[in-house]
Amino acid sequence: MIYPIFQYAYFVNDIEEAAQKWHRLYGAGPFVLVPHHKTDKFQYRGTPQEADVSYAFGYRRDTHIQFIQQHDDTPSIYRDMYADGEEGFHHVGCLVNDFAAARQRLLDLGFVNACELWADDVNAAYFDTREVNGGFTEIHGDPPHILASFAMQRRAHENQQPGDSHIMTRAEPYRDGRDPEYL
Repeated sequence: MIYPIFQYAYFVNDIEEAAQKWHRLYGAGPFVLVPHHKTDKFQYRGTPQEADVSYAFGYRRDTHIQFIQQHDDTPSIYRDMYADGEEGFHHVGCLVNDFAAARQRLLDLGFVNACELWADDVNAAYFDTREVNGGFTEIHGDPPHILASFAMQRRAHENQQPGDSHIMTRAEPYRDGRDPEYL
């Protein structure tokens, strides 16, 4: 199963500044800020260590944009590519409706599953595909509440007016108590 690229993600020093710059230059956003994101389950290269990271999510036309800021020096998929003070492209993301099949496909292709997590009632995994695309590839489940969240972000982008803020508040996702199947 091959899924389209849904998202382009960038590691930045300041997510609010990045969101403001992309808003001003490209008309991207508004961006939803998720400060100090925590997961329910997490692994980085076989260990449970989880870095302190914040995210910003928004749209530029049909493209979902993510900014990532790491607040500490914990080993991570971000520090695998960038030292403190550096920034740049980090990963492409694909929404998948069969997480197990997509995960197995990337493993069968020989890519290392560098990070896997369960948060907001959905699985995500990051495969080290730097030899192909210069970054990582994220597969991310697509349950209805996630699709609704992305649709809300896209509607906000389509409806923004000159002078609107580059930031919007995050609505908490619906939690249905499901358990992760992997990790």
